[in-house]
Amino acid sequence: MIVSGAAVAVLAAGAFALAGRDGPAESAPAAQTAPQPADPLADRPHGEPTRAGRGATRSPEPSPSKTSKKKKSSKSESQAANVAKPKKKKRYKVLRTGSCEASYYWEGQMTASGEAFDPSELTAAHKTLPMGSKVRVTNKNNDRSVVVRINDRGPYAGGRCLDLSKAAMKKVGGTGSGVIPVRYEVLSKG
Repeated sequence: MIVSGAAVAVLAAGAFALAGRDGPAESAPAAQTAPQPADPLADRPHGEPTRAGRGATRSPEPSPSKTSKKKKSSKSESQAANVAKPKKKKRYKVLRTGSCEASYYWEGQMTASGEAFDPSELTAAHKTLPMGSKVRVTNKNNDRSVVVRINDRGPYAGGRCLDLSKAAMKKVGGTGSGVIPVRYEVLSKG
């Protein structure tokens, strides 16, 4: 009897504990056998989804209010925006064309334009073109091309009309041979 009295007291305490919650009181045996929800957040009300499910229409995004302050975009957001935008090709008008052989150079020195030579920039040397001219150089062996800026004078070896920077020569795929046949186009923004 004492054991059964203790069991009744435990069951009664469990029933009072269940009654203390926001719902109706349940008996202790019913509470022990009632299935518990797997996800405690599953019975919470859901707001409107921000993205449409498959096959459903998308709800319009809320428009910003006039009183809301613009938040600064993070560096990664601005980089993502730059990646998403397609590059615009520059439109040029061809002023004159020609063919010759081109070589390349990579040693640091002062150029005829007065700037320090940087072999990683897309630049070239030509005997007569004005400094700052843009020239499209195409490798005749593989049809790869690059647009370079004239910033130096030369080359002074026979049969060559252009001396490309190492970076420009890599773009057209000619660093292995040293001297390549090229087609060039002197360009003007058009």
